[in-house]
Amino acid sequence: MHANRRRIVIVGGGAVGPKAASRARRVNAQSDIKIIEKGKYISYSACAMPYYISGNITDSRKLIARRPEYFREQLDIDVLTETEVTSVDRSASRVQCREADGKEFALPYDALVIATGAEPFVPPLEGRELMGIFRLKGIPDAMAIWDYVKKEEPRRAAIVGAGLVGLEMAEAFKTRGLAVTIVEMLDWPLAALLDFEIATIVRRHLEEKGVHLVFSQKATGFEGTPGGRVKRLKTESETIDCDIALIAIGIRPNTSLAAEAGLEIGPTRAISVNEFLQTSDPAIYAGGDCVECRHLITGNPVFVPLGSTANKHGRVIGSNVAGLTNSFPGILGTAIAKVFDIAIARTGLTEKEAEEAGYKVVSSTVSPTDIAYYFPRSETITLKLVAEATTGKVLGAQCVGKAGVAKRIDVAATAISCGMNVEQLANLDLAYAPPYNSSMDPIHDAANVVRNKRDGIARSISPQELKKKMNGEKDLLLLDVRSEKEWQQTRIEHPKIRLVPVNQVPKLGRELCDEKQVITLCRESVRAYRAQKMLERAGCTDVRFLDGSLLTWPYDLKTSKQK
Repeated sequence: MHANRRRIVIVGGGAVGPKAASRARRVNAQSDIKIIEKGKYISYSACAMPYYISGNITDSRKLIARRPEYFREQLDIDVLTETEVTSVDRSASRVQCREADGKEFALPYDALVIATGAEPFVPPLEGRELMGIFRLKGIPDAMAIWDYVKKEEPRRAAIVGAGLVGLEMAEAFKTRGLAVTIVEMLDWPLAALLDFEIATIVRRHLEEKGVHLVFSQKATGFEGTPGGRVKRLKTESETIDCDIALIAIGIRPNTSLAAEAGLEIGPTRAISVNEFLQTSDPAIYAGGDCVECRHLITGNPVFVPLGSTANKHGRVIGSNVAGLTNSFPGILGTAIAKVFDIAIARTGLTEKEAEEAGYKVVSSTVSPTDIAYYFPRSETITLKLVAEATTGKVLGAQCVGKAGVAKRIDVAATAISCGMNVEQLANLDLAYAPPYNSSMDPIHDAANVVRNKRDGIARSISPQELKKKMNGEKDLLLLDVRSEKEWQQTRIEHPKIRLVPVNQVPKLGRELCDEKQVITLCRESVRAYRAQKMLERAGCTDVRFLDGSLLTWPYDLKTSKQK
């Protein structure tokens, strides 16, 4: 065999496999490269499937980036679809394969790539085999859901799980005219991605779009019609009528092939790999949704399946199996999703995750506009920044808004990757012109609020802390500094709250304190912080503003629609 002619076998045709194969071919023209895929399709966008079901993408062929013929004819890469790798013989460097017709054969390898992805987790719910109950993994699932919607014309959809897939599919079903209910066992949507108060914006937006939300409830099963079609979803306390249902409570790494081959499985139950994406067997590589990654902040192994990570893995693996030495440093879990009219993004650690990791945390929540406030089409954008209290090191960010979200989260991800602190982030030289940004970017605002807190200039209270005080503190005044009109539209209903528009605060001054702890609040905290400083100038000693104020208040609000 030619010295450079390596036999490269790749198991899996999703994102990692074709990317690794293409990169390996560019690096080494002599290698024999094979992709083996259990299903019918390769090189497709799993992340685009909700948009196919919603009708944003009308042609299912556009979900497929490259077909097997492309790899065979242009890259000289052999693609075997509807073929399963059933076992790995590491001592003989050989994989056993089975075709759809049952025919079996063996393939030798010099380098093996395991890219088996992940499987949707389906709990043992009673009635889960009824017609009309789906999961969403690949193109066949997306086509089956859309075919069912067209043929059966369901009117009510029930979704189990308020993660990314669940929310994206809620929009897809609503776009198709269905009434939608989401059942989530945790207390807020995207609980694995967002802190409680930031998720509040998402919850309210879903409610505004007519999605019925059921939190803190476990789904327990389904009921069907005499004909075997789903008609109800059961929870711990109620039943929900539905004509179609989706189970979207997360995915699990598909590690059976690796485990049976004796490869090391990590603490996250995904395949353990080193910085070169080698498994415990140096001749076998793994990447994508079946592996765990090193978190760039904590250094701990984490399982965060993302298409962006899978593509990076594919390139690194393709380079290495072809003879180069590339490494993959790790991830921050940077993610973004569209839910109706808003984008939702995060990177690094949430405040909750940072505290659980042992950090002493300081955070800020700001809600400026994505571009200059006076410019047409400017939109409110809410950004939460999490930093280490002792050093100011940036640990994470979350962002929600109608525009400009991706830019801010990408800047935050870059800052974290470079080990920046809030002082450096606040002085980052970012582009400005009124149609594109404010003179101080929202991420500058967030960083400066953290700086003020660390310097003792700004003193705040979290929504959770305030809620506890409202339930028991006697000497407490909640000072809403918005206008009378805003107060009438939306407010916190509580006996200890008082409306004093911010322009009247200096006139009343110290009499507002009167040996009480004062918490100032407004719509988005800007006026609340201004009022805090006014009261401090008047001699008040115990004044704090509500972080995020009403935009991120996660508890009940009284609105003008309520009697």
